[in-house]
Amino acid sequence: MVDTTRLTQAVDHFADRLRAAPQSRLQRGAAAEALGLAREFALWAQRVEDPLGVLREMPDAGMFAAADQITVAVHDLAVVLVNDAEVEQAVGLVAEAQKRAGV
Repeated sequence: MVDTTRLTQAVDHFADRLRAAPQSRLQRGAAAEALGLAREFALWAQRVEDPLGVLREMPDAGMFAAADQITVAVHDLAVVLVNDAEVEQAVGLVAEAQKRAGV
């Protein structure tokens, strides 16, 4: 089993920053960036769990739910990652999304 602590910590930090962000920042794209990351992680996990299955897109639950959505998605992804390179790739995606979100 691969250690995903760095990944979950990175997402927890991003989620905390989103929760602390003013509504105006969420509206200017931070929430959309988080939702995009959550959707990417959810699809990644689905492809690993069931490569032949129908992929389901994570719904948009609103800007105030974006932090919770990335948290749920990363925990699902963390269960299916098999090596350190995948963890590092996911950590990089979190860092890029957080930078674009400006939080």
